[in-house]
Amino acid sequence: MATESRHVASLIGAGDTYRTELGSISELTAEDFPILSGLSLKRIVLEPGAIREPQWNVNANQIAYVVAGTVLVSMLGDGDEFSTFVVKPGQMYHVASGAVYHIENVGEGTAEIIASLRSDRPAHFSLQNSFNAMSDAVLGNTYDLPASAFEVFGRQDAAQIVRREGAARIPDSAGLPNAHLFDIEAQNPPLSYNYGSARLGRKQFWAALDDLSMYSLNVASTGMREPHWHPVTAELGYVQSGHARMTVLDPDGSLDTYELEPGHAYFIPRAYPHHIEALGEEGIHFLIFFDQPTPGDVGYRATASAFSREVLAASFGVPERQLPQFPPTPVDPLIVSRNNPLDPVA
Repeated sequence: MATESRHVASLIGAGDTYRTELGSISELTAEDFPILSGLSLKRIVLEPGAIREPQWNVNANQIAYVVAGTVLVSMLGDGDEFSTFVVKPGQMYHVASGAVYHIENVGEGTAEIIASLRSDRPAHFSLQNSFNAMSDAVLGNTYDLPASAFEVFGRQDAAQIVRREGAARIPDSAGLPNAHLFDIEAQNPPLSYNYGSARLGRKQFWAALDDLSMYSLNVASTGMREPHWHPVTAELGYVQSGHARMTVLDPDGSLDTYELEPGHAYFIPRAYPHHIEALGEEGIHFLIFFDQPTPGDVGYRATASAFSREVLAASFGVPERQLPQFPPTPVDPLIVSRNNPLDPVA
């Protein structure tokens, strides 16, 4: 089994792009995870009272999953669309490219957020640095104030994570329904079996999505994510919990099998066959991001029903009478029961 793979990297083990006593930011982009194409991954940790200062993404929409803590998100988008809402563990939020937004830890514990951006080389501007770029006179004209009102600004580089003074102020409107907020873990999972489930943050359930989606995948030790591929969709997964094994087939015929642990991320280019199985009794929970609003799947199980037994026999070079009795599968289950012993771990 491969101990290193071009398909896998550690998000937590990667060097933090920013860290202070208030929190940290780490990310995987094509700079340090070269296989990435069209997607990147970010982990934001905020201590109580910490704020991810206002900023906006230059070249990417973003969706994020709150793993722990309670955060307040405020954003201003195109057409003066203003939104502010509270996001709790198991919930997600969406930020459009170019919308200025902030994230604030308004809870008593550490907040952790896993975000995916629709670019493998994302870029952003901070609100503070954008103000720094303008003169006092320009800012004064903008706000109908004298230029001297802005002399108080120190013009230092943005700190990315800053500390709030005093108690958090949560607007009354923050509890109202919001199109940018999605409670994925409250969803009745469209795919649900005794041995696994998948909750789907995709366009049909979350109208705000345009070019991203996410699955919250749980697989027990008695189940397996069957071999499959996504016809026009790349996959960027994050291991939230559990110990897993994944196998990926490349077009050149090479086979890549590796183990995954919490904090690991993996990337599967579009249409590459792959499968996932839990190695521990506790099962696995993956956060899986896609570069399409409605990802598609083609599974091995349904594939065997798509062709006649004569075609399969000729293709595999096996007499028809010796072919396995493939079960008729008009709709692929995608998650299957693991009835056979686990293959040895190399």
